[in-house]
This record gives sequence, C-alpha cells and structure tokens, in this order.
Amino acid sequence: MRPLYALFRFVPDLWRNRTLLVQFTLRNIELRHRGSYLGFIWSILNPLLMLALYVFVFGYIFRGRLNPAHPESRMNYAFGIFLGLILFHLVAEVLSVAPSVIVSNPNFVKKVVFPLEVLPAANVGASIFHATISLVLALLGIALLGPGLSVHMLWLPAILFPILFLLLGIAWFVSAIGVFFRDIGQVMGVLSMILLYASCVLFPSTSLPPAVWMVLRFNPLLIAVDLARGTVMWHLPVNFIHLAYLYAVSIGFCLVSYWFFRKTAPAFADVL
Repeated sequence: MRPLYALFRFVPDLWRNRTLLVQFTLRNIELRHRGSYLGFIWSILNPLLMLALYVFVFGYIFRGRLNPAHPESRMNYAFGIFLGLILFHLVAEVLSVAPSVIVSNPNFVKKVVFPLEVLPAANVGASIFHATISLVLALLGIALLGPGLSVHMLWLPAILFPILFLLLGIAWFVSAIGVFFRDIGQVMGVLSMILLYASCVLFPSTSLPPAVWMVLRFNPLLIAVDLARGTVMWHLPVNFIHLAYLYAVSIGFCLVSYWFFRKTAPAFADVL
C-alpha cells in the first residue's frame, strides 16, 4: 500500500489543500476579467462570438467535412470544429500559462510551508472553468441547431475526465521546467500550433496519410477529439480501446510529472 500511496500522492496533497486550490482558482478567473467593463459576461460572450465565427468561416466559406461517411450540413461541420477547438484551447491555454506560474510567484516559493503544487493546479482549474462554459454552449447549439444529442453523449464526461490528468501533468511538468529554462515560454506558441494540426482539430483524422497516422494516433488529444466528436456529433458508441489508452497515458503522464515537480521543487528558491 505504501508504494501505491506514494505513486498517487497528488490526490491527497490536492485534497488536503483544497481550500487554497479553490481560492487560487477563483483568483485566476477574476484576474482574467479584471479591469474590463463586462467582467464575467466575457466568459459567455467570447464562446458565443467564437461559435458564430466558426459557423460563418468553416460552415459557409470552407464548406469542409469532418465525417465523409455521413451526410453533414455546414452547421454540423462548424459545431464539430468548435467542439475540437474547445479541447485544443484548453490544452493550449495551460501550455501558455504554465512556464511562468512558479516564476511569477517568488514570494510563495520562498515560503517553506506553502504547497507549490497548488499554483499550477489552480491555473488548470481556471482553464477548465472557461472551457466548461464553451462546452455547455456547444452542446446547446448541437441540440438545438445541429444533429441533436443521443444517449451516446452520456460518455462525454468519461472522455473528458482523463483530460484533467493530462492538464495537471502538463502544468506541473512545464512549470517546473520553466523555473530552470526561462526560454521555454517562447516555444509554447509554436508547440501549440503543432498540437493544433497534430490533433486533427480542423480536419478529419481519416484524411491523414497512413505513415502520418501511424505516428499521430498515439496523440492523446487527437483521441479525445475523435471520441468526443464521435459520441456527440455522430451518435457513435465509444471505442473502449481508445478510451482505455487515453486514461492510461493521461494518468501515467500526470504521475510522472507530479513526481518530477516534487523532486525539483526544493531547488526553485535557489534559482529564483
């Protein structure tokens, strides 16, 4: 039991500091809209504006298709793009913020008793909050203006849950690296663009050449996007093999990243 507890130590650590985690998550949400006239309203207005843009650009200009095997309207294509971009922006936002999470809070680093793992986790919480609003709006649009929702949509929480572990792993790993290599923040934009195309957000994964698919099929974000679109947009049953792989990779990466964060944390104060 002892090795198993050590392996999943991040769960009791975050639970023990849940009050701090909630406070810092709310602070990050508030900071995003501080100084704006509309404030929290932007959390709802931004996704609506994005959805309208995707419907116009991808649905009425490009007229592409995400599922060549089934009839697909322009509106359905736009909703499919929007659904994939919600997951992508969630990961991209964590990637862009994580390098400076520890560096921008030197006062907390120098406090011996402060749980530093809360800082990256709180940024993940804020990103999930805004992504949830976008996802709710997307589901409402799909239900009212798109193909509608089926019972297979009930698998969506199970598909999105491992993304939480993936985001925590990214936040802990990148934030720790960012303390020692400040230049890592400069490459996150390029990495996000690579991730956008490597996750088949703007086009179907079936359009990839076989040689490219043999490599990209191991991308957990691509699998999450395909599973989400399949269950929500095309009313397909979930692929349990792909879902199991998504859980295994996400949880495994989270555990390794948290171990790395804890191992490097004692050196943060000396570097800063």
